[in-house]
Amino acid sequence: MSSRERTGNGAGKLTTEKYASIPQETRGVVTLQGKPIVLLGTPVKVGQKAPDFKLLATDMSEVTLADSKGKVRLISVVYSLDTPVCDLQTQWFEAEAGEFKDIAIYTVSMDLPFAQARYCGAHNIKNLRTLSDHREASFGTAYGLLIKGQRMLSRAIFIIDNNDIVRYVEYVPEVGQAPDYDKALAALKKILAE
Repeated sequence: MSSRERTGNGAGKLTTEKYASIPQETRGVVTLQGKPIVLLGTPVKVGQKAPDFKLLATDMSEVTLADSKGKVRLISVVYSLDTPVCDLQTQWFEAEAGEFKDIAIYTVSMDLPFAQARYCGAHNIKNLRTLSDHREASFGTAYGLLIKGQRMLSRAIFIIDNNDIVRYVEYVPEVGQAPDYDKALAALKKILAE
């Protein structure tokens, strides 16, 4: 049923429920190849409860935040696994992931699950999970990373503790640049030591 039908007057007036689904826009925070981009969704902050999400694993199964409840999670968000910086970021966290037990390390992108599976096979990715936001963009909008007009995600790192509290956030200011790996790793080690 269209919003026009819900109003019952046929005049094309939009109801407030139509506006409820329009995500927040953030401007002036991130660039792509030096040009400002608009991010859709609500940016998260350290100390808040982590928003839930629905992502797809490489086997097309659904993955939510609750699936790793009770674990510390490091979420590495990339533009596309098929770009050099995203490839480097994913392989860097793959190498580090082997040193940590009983935590969840995810790489999230808009790449299709099939492309992620191909990437994992080609690069021997075994210590982290690649997850796709392509179906609903629920992660991108919940974490304020969906690039308007592209349906891609901006680069970021999040660490969520075992109580579902966001403990570390890095929104990388230029999509084509790598995150601060050392700072994220230091934050992860500190959280695990608590």
